[in-house]
Amino acid sequence: MKALVYTGPGELEFVDVDDPVPETDFSLVRVDSTGICGSDMHGFLGHDERRPPPLILGHEASGTVVSGAFEGRRVTVNPLVTCGYCRECCAGRTNICGERRILSMPPLEGTFAELVAVPDANLVEVPPGVPFEHAALTEPVAVCWHAVRLAGDMPYVTLRDSSCLVLGGGAIGVGLALCLELAGAENPCIIETNDGRRSFLEDVTELRVIPARAEALPRDSWDLVFDAVGSAESRRESCRLIHQGGAIIHLGLHSGEGGFDARRATLQEFCFLGTYAYTETDFRDAAEAIFAGRLGPLDWYETRPLSDGLGTFEDIRNARVPHPKIILKP
Repeated sequence: MKALVYTGPGELEFVDVDDPVPETDFSLVRVDSTGICGSDMHGFLGHDERRPPPLILGHEASGTVVSGAFEGRRVTVNPLVTCGYCRECCAGRTNICGERRILSMPPLEGTFAELVAVPDANLVEVPPGVPFEHAALTEPVAVCWHAVRLAGDMPYVTLRDSSCLVLGGGAIGVGLALCLELAGAENPCIIETNDGRRSFLEDVTELRVIPARAEALPRDSWDLVFDAVGSAESRRESCRLIHQGGAIIHLGLHSGEGGFDARRATLQEFCFLGTYAYTETDFRDAAEAIFAGRLGPLDWYETRPLSDGLGTFEDIRNARVPHPKIILKP
């Protein structure tokens, strides 16, 4: 099969590789659509020791099962593989399973390929008529679904009565705004510093995008701040912008150091919640919302051939992509 293989920092090669051999209770999926995640970019740049080369990256995917228990079915792929029996899994918190694995981290190869092996339990059937591109958005939307669900359980704040700000207008930022609206939040706002992407969101979506940087906003002005960037700067701005008694929901994985103001968190008694990925239930709920059209037209992606993977990663690296999501087509 053809695959886009990460061979070293800043290097991707579109080459022939052996077809995957599924383990017991795995199916083989012919990939139709596979999205590029920020974590793929981190891996591509050599910033993620969990993804050593050579490796097939990618974990957001949909396609058709070509062998296995669900042969012939259209599916979307939950790439988070868990043990199923630890304390966290038994409590339904599969996303923090201590034995969790994910497609695109050894020993599991990713979805930037014509074929990928996936556990049967991680396949969600896609109804006829739902575009594969929309189904491939399930994984990033599930990340947002999980974060919004947890935000709704925070003490002293309610989504319907809270002002909500999202830092970052990529796929996670857009997904957060859509999931917030669906959960009852009124008019959530997105800050996006890339002029091209901000213009695209203003033209294509009905979401409220603030034409300013975070530091231009008044302090103490938001009940809920969702940090989809995860840098020292975005954490610093989140701590400045949050209203006393509010909550910062932290999703971004840009860097782990700096920016958090523990003194201000104590004096203003705001909550800081890190959220990771999604539970199996979150993934399926997000998929159902997409399939039912409850998150709008989902027309904020661009498709490119998998063979153009290196050029696409370079375009993302150099901020030349206005679309929040690029979906590669094997």
